[in-house]
Amino acid sequence: MSDRLDRLVIALAQINPTVGDVAANADRVRAARADAAAQGADLVVFPELVLSGYPPEDLVFRQAFLDTVQAAALALAAETGDGGPALLVGAPWRFTDPDDGRRKLGNAALLMDGGEIRFIGFKYLLPNYGVFDEVRVFSRGPLPDIVTLKGARLGIMVCEDMWGPQVTRHLAEQGADILLVLNGSPFEVDKHGQRLENARPRVQDAGLPLVYVNQVGGQDELVFDGESFVVGADGQMVGRLPSWTEAVVPTTWTRPQGTDRPWTCEAAPLAPAPDTDEAIYRALVMGLADYVNKNGFPGVILGLSGGIDSALSAAVAVDALGPERVWCVMMPSPYTSRDSLEDAEGVAQMLGLRYDTVNIGPAIDAYDQMLGRLFEGRTPDTTEENIQSRARGITLMALSNKFGPMVLSTGNKSEMSVGYATLYGDMCGGFSVLKDVYKTTVTRLSHWRNAQGVPSGMLGPDGPVMPERVITKPPTAELRPDQKDEDSLPPYPVLDRILNGLIEGEQGVSDLIAAGHDDATVQAVWRLLNIAEYKRRQAPPGVKITLRAFGRDRRYPITNRFRG
Repeated sequence: MSDRLDRLVIALAQINPTVGDVAANADRVRAARADAAAQGADLVVFPELVLSGYPPEDLVFRQAFLDTVQAAALALAAETGDGGPALLVGAPWRFTDPDDGRRKLGNAALLMDGGEIRFIGFKYLLPNYGVFDEVRVFSRGPLPDIVTLKGARLGIMVCEDMWGPQVTRHLAEQGADILLVLNGSPFEVDKHGQRLENARPRVQDAGLPLVYVNQVGGQDELVFDGESFVVGADGQMVGRLPSWTEAVVPTTWTRPQGTDRPWTCEAAPLAPAPDTDEAIYRALVMGLADYVNKNGFPGVILGLSGGIDSALSAAVAVDALGPERVWCVMMPSPYTSRDSLEDAEGVAQMLGLRYDTVNIGPAIDAYDQMLGRLFEGRTPDTTEENIQSRARGITLMALSNKFGPMVLSTGNKSEMSVGYATLYGDMCGGFSVLKDVYKTTVTRLSHWRNAQGVPSGMLGPDGPVMPERVITKPPTAELRPDQKDEDSLPPYPVLDRILNGLIEGEQGVSDLIAAGHDDATVQAVWRLLNIAEYKRRQAPPGVKITLRAFGRDRRYPITNRFRG
């Protein structure tokens, strides 16, 4: 038996596809294959649905789209006739169900080798929770067979197949040597540990090593952190790719000649995992960068108020896009403090971006004149406050329409949860980078970025990005004299703990009260959370970082009288 049969180089291709751009995705596969070939790879493993981009959602209902994917796959397969490395590529693929003879669509893994598609395996376990609704767009395929390459019997799974025992046990019974998993696993805080803890039972079930390949990049509200890994048959991680970056990394596998002993991963890098604050910050940067770049916007424009939310949003934007593509506008009203004017200018100077001032006083005066007769005899209230916010929204949208940058809204999850935001005012925009970030996390990230300097691979300044006073001063919307957020809301540390219990924990009001929270405060927060649903339905998309982001993760009815 030759040495080649006892040595296998599997390259993990952690790349960033774009949904719908099939030709560009195929070219990324080609480029990764060439890179892997130069590193001596026998097989290159790509993420789930890499040819279509993930998740393709209802694009897969269009036959023309599926035809385009199929043509690209066949072209890639033909290119493997050059003797270079084989490819394991994810794609939506039509098949005939062996049980009922009907044509269906599956989430497939295609093994391309020797100029043809040698093997097609389909996802067996289709997720139907959170952001996943694959049962709606795909049909479950049959349990996959194994396929042999260079003497190794490969058991191929797609993402969710690793989260339950059925597929792994079936592949082990078929005689697999190595488990390969194609993934489109979105980032959530601390999810990298969850992935590993789900891989280990599969390894234990089968007594086999496992290769896990995940994509990187942003797609609408989802962001993918990569962090592909290799787990040995003993359950220990023996290789891990870096988070938040594309990479094509070979792993070397061997077994003793002339035996059926297990294949062992002998050489693989072990990149460190980022800490929580770095992971969140990188998620925000990548999510914004890909949303802007993949949708073809020249840059972003945002209102810079002198507060922490807009300051952090501006810092993320500069780190994602560079200062030349970020435009900040201060829009003072009669209630804007001198501190806010100084702090906004300080943020702009530290970030090195374009900064302009547009006074909204004339717009407020115009609305007072327009509506004065109808408002006569009524005391000023939130109506007049919201006019200020909406004047700012109109100003930003006008500049966006005239010059092209996308409006970036700056509200955080705490505010969005309880409706402390103005429809068609500060909620307007094309994307909301802090949409899933609680206020207390905003504060923590701001401290982290100021102390960290520019993280590697980012485009912002190396040093602090906002004056310390921006972080430490009491939050205020400055829509009336001496206004503070705590005039209307509990202190943010209290509010965020309650919200986390209600949203991520799905705890009941009585549970939170029993845990020691004030009865009236919990009841008030629960009421605000419910009645603000109609606002959230009209909010722009934003980066998902938690278990239960608003939108596809959490789908509460707007008309809802349950108050328990």
